[in-house]
Amino acid sequence: MKRNNINVFGQGSKVLFFAHGFGCDQNAWKYIVGYFTKNYKVVLFDFIGAGKSDLTAYDRQKYLSLDGYVNDVIEILDELALKNAIFIGHSVSCMIGALASIKRPDIFEKLVFIGPSPCYLSTEDYSGGFDQETIDSLMEVMEEDYISWARSIAPNIMNPQNGKKLTSELSDSFCSIDPAIGKDFARVTFLSDNRKDLPLIPVESLTIQCSDDMIAPLAVGQYINANTPDNTLIVIEVKGHCPHMSHPDETAKTIFSFLK
Repeated sequence: MKRNNINVFGQGSKVLFFAHGFGCDQNAWKYIVGYFTKNYKVVLFDFIGAGKSDLTAYDRQKYLSLDGYVNDVIEILDELALKNAIFIGHSVSCMIGALASIKRPDIFEKLVFIGPSPCYLSTEDYSGGFDQETIDSLMEVMEEDYISWARSIAPNIMNPQNGKKLTSELSDSFCSIDPAIGKDFARVTFLSDNRKDLPLIPVESLTIQCSDDMIAPLAVGQYINANTPDNTLIVIEVKGHCPHMSHPDETAKTIFSFLK
């Protein structure tokens, strides 16, 4: 409970398990959780290195792949004695939730992916949004000065059209992460390839795709939909990578429609 700063609240017997993306913590859900607390129990937590998580629990060897985060998710569900919860994840946490469901099919009844990507690197037969040169450059700048890198990339992730307040909030969140942990998590995020895992996802899932997203372009959402059993793709007319922050009403309605 302390390690991942777990918070449980809300009403109802069905549990919504929210997992934040890279650069964020559980506060990223503050614009949207209020839509659900009257009818659902809500679980929020911080991945190690983010928010109020226990930094002393960070084991670099453990978290050099997504498996370390997957095991944390499973441990949290087991600690709370939860099964058949509904997973709602953003960005890299979408694949973390997917891998957890493959490893333990009993813990999640449904999966909701917001801006997911199984692989950020484009190949000859796959458009992931980034070429190798761009990713290498991102990693190089990040290694030299994580804070400057975070402040430069956050506005592009949020999209300036969503306003200075949200852009500043996301930038501050990126910069609040322990730089050493942030570098490791960024590297794992951008270099992971989970395309082969999509056909193994054992439960129904929803992909919420923004119409203009530099991190997870439309082709990525279409790829997930085409390669994941029982997946529904909904494209919302939103710019940026964080619709749960910039357009919580539309995002919540899309999730409600799927849950019903």
